[in-house]
Amino acid sequence: MTSGKRSRLVVLISGSGSNLQAFIDATKSNQLNADIVGVLSNKAGVLGLERAQNAGIPTEVLNHKAFADRASFDAELAERVASYQPDLVILAGFMRILTPEFVNRFAGHIMNIHPSLLPKYPGLHTHQRAIDAGDRKAGATVHFVTCDLDGGPAIIQAEVPILNGDTADTLASRILIQEHQIYPLAAQWYCEGKLRLQNGVPHLNDEALPDTGFPFSTAFTEQ
Repeated sequence: MTSGKRSRLVVLISGSGSNLQAFIDATKSNQLNADIVGVLSNKAGVLGLERAQNAGIPTEVLNHKAFADRASFDAELAERVASYQPDLVILAGFMRILTPEFVNRFAGHIMNIHPSLLPKYPGLHTHQRAIDAGDRKAGATVHFVTCDLDGGPAIIQAEVPILNGDTADTLASRILIQEHQIYPLAAQWYCEGKLRLQNGVPHLNDEALPDTGFPFSTAFTEQ
């Protein structure tokens, strides 16, 4: 990808699509040199579909419950995604564990964001787990997707302090502000040709990134 050509993005969602909205805004402001060519959801009637439709982006619903098993759903999903000829596939709150067959088809071209400072707290309930553990900080990690659940190589992390009296909800709201910055940024690096996955290691400007990814500025506004 080069900055002269707008990359083609497909976004997979299951819910409200707040990160999808961050991508829509970034493409409109040209902070992200890409076009979202399709949004696919495994659930009908979610807000993310409305966000996409309001932006004039084609949407599809593929109900996983209509398939006999995970493999058959993922096979159809892969065909739908591939039909858009995407340069990059973005998981934005897509609440499905993808099969190795799907992941391998788009290997090196599929990203996810996880609401923790990976490798800490893969899976669910990340904010409460960080609070319960007495951690002093939490955050979010953008990573390439591999067959390891929330275990793909990190691209960029943003962290926020855990404040006295924080609940999972208050912590999540502050982390979400950071998510909306670092996820489109990681995609822009990819679209500019600055970011690539080489032998399982993300490289930015031909330099291997550390295991926790690029450390995004921790400057943020308390809200």
